[in-house]
Amino acid sequence: MDISRYRGIIFDLDGTLLNTLADLAMSMNRVLGRHGFEQHPVQAYRYFVGNGMRMLVERTLPTDRRAPELIDACYREMHAEYDRHWADETVPYDGMPELLETLNRRGFQLSVLSNKPHEFTGIMVRRYFPDTPFRCIYGAGGALPRKPDPAGALLIATETGIPAEKFLYLGDTGVDMKTAVAAGMFPIGALWGFRDESELREGGAKLVLNHPAELAG
Repeated sequence: MDISRYRGIIFDLDGTLLNTLADLAMSMNRVLGRHGFEQHPVQAYRYFVGNGMRMLVERTLPTDRRAPELIDACYREMHAEYDRHWADETVPYDGMPELLETLNRRGFQLSVLSNKPHEFTGIMVRRYFPDTPFRCIYGAGGALPRKPDPAGALLIATETGIPAEKFLYLGDTGVDMKTAVAAGMFPIGALWGFRDESELREGGAKLVLNHPAELAG
């Protein structure tokens, strides 16, 4: 694919820039264990993530124990656990730092949009990609609605001064693809992430990649 006619790229964080699965899983499993609930295999968390941390918490709880008060309590515990353990196993995906360097050198405006709480999104991007000049970094929180609402993507377009149709959007879930479609951006699915090709295609992916290097051509 010739990406030269685009000027901006929005990246999802979990499952796209960073492999965060183990730290999310182990943090939540510790919360579940304290409450006497069944813990889940790490790979099961591939389908718990994607819609924000509170939804992750809700999905991991037994179906008959999802009262709002318990979800709120477990969310607070998960937030605290993850605050202590988000860097235990998390790493950038193979080839991602090199891709970001290449895209920056070519003059693309790079941004991040995640459903992870904003405070984690910012600190993790700065920790793992300290040399990448991301123009905008937005996570969940405040008045900005979570994906697949396109408000965050459109805000990035406004702040960069780049029309939405000049953006590529790279993510690993159907939520990301739906966000890109709703914003009028070009949706690209990351197969190295947490979901499969069928979900990405159903969400509207126009292109799917097996490795970050494929985006640079």
